[in-house]
Amino acid sequence: MVPATMLAGAELADSWATDSHKWLNVPYDSGYAFVADAETHKATMSSRASYITHATDARDQIDWTPEFSRRARGFATYAALRQLGRAGVAQLVERCCEHAEALVTRIGKLHGAEMLWRPQINQGLVRFLDPASGAGEAEHDAYTDRVIAEILATGEALFSGTTWRGKRAMRVSVSNWQTSDADVERVVNCVAGVLARMRAG
Repeated sequence: MVPATMLAGAELADSWATDSHKWLNVPYDSGYAFVADAETHKATMSSRASYITHATDARDQIDWTPEFSRRARGFATYAALRQLGRAGVAQLVERCCEHAEALVTRIGKLHGAEMLWRPQINQGLVRFLDPASGAGEAEHDAYTDRVIAEILATGEALFSGTTWRGKRAMRVSVSNWQTSDADVERVVNCVAGVLARMRAG
């Protein structure tokens, strides 16, 4: 469930920006700016020259963005919103958050793993501990990277490594609309298998 406080106070902002390439699964450069003062925004972005023809009876994108030549990025967003609807977008976001929660908490409970950051939305962190006697932070960091590499080699999931508060971790992020409960189960089993093989080896 997405925290209700995520957008608390957003209406008080002069402006805010976001992108939707994750939640709506549209191209990376689909970004949005929400501004309280439309005229100030237009005055900031608009550019006039005697050789440019400007529309007087319609909204001209040249007045609202920093780029003169751009493809219709808004079309992919429109299509996604039209197909999903408000309820569909809400379900997509909540489903991704639930899958991230399940992945992080379940992987974090596996033998040799620990949860570093429980998802607040759709991303969390897990770390893997080197089973060698006397292993310290440096060994746990290196082991975490090895586990990530072994998981990637299976082809079951794509995780990246990151450093958080001085510790190496596996970043878990769920945003694909196709991710299912069965996928979560497969990934947890995959990670459990990787950890078991590495302990045995």
